[in-house]
Amino acid sequence: MDLVFSRLDDTVARFTIHGATPAFANTLRRSMIGEVPTLAIEDIRIYDNTSVLFDEMLAHRIGLIPIKTDLSQYVTRTECSCGGSGCPHCTVTYTLSVEGPKMVTSGDLVSMDEKAVPVFDNVPIVKLWEGQKIVLEATAELNYGKEHAKWQPTLACGYKEFPVITITDNCDGCGKCVAECPRDVLEIESNKVAIRSVSGESKEKDCSMCRLCENACKDSGVEEPAIKISADSTKFIFIVESDGSLPVKEIIEKALLHIKSKSSDLIEALQEGL
Repeated sequence: MDLVFSRLDDTVARFTIHGATPAFANTLRRSMIGEVPTLAIEDIRIYDNTSVLFDEMLAHRIGLIPIKTDLSQYVTRTECSCGGSGCPHCTVTYTLSVEGPKMVTSGDLVSMDEKAVPVFDNVPIVKLWEGQKIVLEATAELNYGKEHAKWQPTLACGYKEFPVITITDNCDGCGKCVAECPRDVLEIESNKVAIRSVSGESKEKDCSMCRLCENACKDSGVEEPAIKISADSTKFIFIVESDGSLPVKEIIEKALLHIKSKSSDLIEALQEGL
């Protein structure tokens, strides 16, 4: 199995996996979404809230704010030596004390750990008018996206089978399929349709497999379309976007380690049962 990156930075990764199965591709996707832990605010104690939002709505908004997470420093409550009661190794405390008039944002949350701060300090929470105020204390903990969406480290995480474009010798270069392609994948070259290349790299991977080109070729009156779209079920294109709580590279690594760990557990269970 080979993995090739076409883009990799702190927040976005685009890569292709060769020699995989649909089952593995979906397992990797699910692991990145639900099996990589992050910090998120779980418990909130509200001392004063005279804003236009009910306490429950206010708590819900605050809980969805992504928080920068250092997985080497924190563990889940179930794994912590404190037994889940809450300590600096499994929880982070935040305070919020503001008075209007102002727009309350994520930047107003004061963290007890300067590293575990909101990813963005401009996430709006609620607008306060003159005389209104909010005073609360919140606790964040490490958990998994499979428990609640607020612990998911990804904003977007998906894949598709690698598209395969086949152009037969029946092509007469009419160009109807080129005009229909919404992603500018095709071009006319030497009186025949060809796959466009940019900087020496084929744009075949950009095909969305909408098959508008096939339909255009059929509409031209031919019995058999000169262009056919299919997919390689052993090759997958992934796009992963982090919410900023973890670098996208770490999300991919942790997801792969989770799959490896579960596979090892299954092997041990099978060996014990024999």
